Amino acid sequence: MMATFRMATGAALLSLFSLPVLAAQAPGADVQAIERGRYLATAGDCIACHSVPGGQPMAGGLSLATPLGAIIATNITPSKTHGIGNYTLAQFSDAVRHGVRADGAHLYPAMPYTAYAKVTDDDTAALYAYFMHGVAAVDTAPAKQTDLPFPFNIRLSMAGWNVLFLDKKPFVADASKSMEWNRGAYLAQGLAHCTTCHTPRNALMAEQLSKELGGADLGTWYAPNITSDVNSGIGSWSQQELAGYLRTGRAANKAQAAGPMAEAIDHSLKHLSDADLNAIAHYIKSVPAIRDKADTQAVTQWGQAGDELSAIRGVPLPQNLNKMSGAQLYDAQCASCHQARGEGSFDGSLPPLFHNSVTGRSNSNNLVMAILDGVERQGGKGSHAAGHLMPAFRQTLSDEQIVTLGNYVQKMYGNPAIKVTAEQVTTLRNGGAPSNLIGLARAGIIVGVLVLLALLVWWRGRRKAV
Repeated sequence: MMATFRMATGAALLSLFSLPVLAAQAPGADVQAIERGRYLATAGDCIACHSVPGGQPMAGGLSLATPLGAIIATNITPSKTHGIGNYTLAQFSDAVRHGVRADGAHLYPAMPYTAYAKVTDDDTAALYAYFMHGVAAVDTAPAKQTDLPFPFNIRLSMAGWNVLFLDKKPFVADASKSMEWNRGAYLAQGLAHCTTCHTPRNALMAEQLSKELGGADLGTWYAPNITSDVNSGIGSWSQQELAGYLRTGRAANKAQAAGPMAEAIDHSLKHLSDADLNAIAHYIKSVPAIRDKADTQAVTQWGQAGDELSAIRGVPLPQNLNKMSGAQLYDAQCASCHQARGEGSFDGSLPPLFHNSVTGRSNSNNLVMAILDGVERQGGKGSHAAGHLMPAFRQTLSDEQIVTLGNYVQKMYGNPAIKVTAEQVTTLRNGGAPSNLIGLARAGIIVGVLVLLALLVWWRGRRKAV
């Protein structure tokens, strides 16, 4: 389905890694397998979707906003009454890697089993050991359950989708590549499920593998192109810079993480070993380049420091604040942190707005979303400490003001050819463009029924003629 199935974790989840998740040690449990499984579950970011703020880890209940409706994450603790405590290893493997529950019902790809299908048998067994012996059982069910509109409420429909789009083969190492490349490919394609967000989807919501990591809209945020292209992607980044970004969410004069990527880093990637982060970076830098024609130069090279203070000094604000100029809005809302000339904070915690992929990219959704919802991170020390790195202006600025401010930022510090539009801001404020897949599916069913009826009439007419 959509990569947005995994987006709506929410900033409040950022404290979950501090919660205890250890269950009482089961007699005879393999401690090494449990700890290995814990690491793998962290790489897979399981806790982000299967926990709610203030709730028990892995107990489910989080509502994941999707274009087809809300999907409610399930309890995946070892509870025998409400979780997966009765699952055998084979049933666990089928759920994780093939999207089929123990009762035979199909999962929705909110659970990225299309990526987890790459996980090896040994790693699946380690995950099973962790979930059965390293997670505390929670004997309650989520308050709500998934209830998608017809025809997507018929889970059996996913069987047909799986036939078309699920590759069940676990990862096979490429003997012509290095060990580091293979490790990175295994993680990026599998547990880290990078393609789930960064690869565009076709009309049936399956990944377009010919455009692997070429960038994709996630309903509101945009998962950027991270192929090896030097203009649109990360071709100009060093492996060290990319690995550092995966650890901290920051690459100086290039990018900073926000939205779903910030959550992925805080819940998952920053907890991986340096060797694994370098392996992922090594692999990603090898992905064939895909270029957006609008990117006439590297997205990190646009803009320079500047201001229009002379044009607004002594000029009274308009009575209608929606008519404030971009320079006035920037001076009032942004300059205190990003500085008057867009250089960013002096301590380096807030990036400059120029030479920044957010303002240089041909898709301006992330600029708008950062203004609307701000940037919140869970971190360790200094510039990456927990809290708001940027406040949200959803309740402060109108759509018209955000359009004016966004276009001022683009003109002054980014790619001036890329615009922020009123329709775009309204759509993003309201959760993204609605999906037409429900209407298409229902229309397809109607057409199918009409065709069957026509065939039935033809068959009966032919019998009478005989």
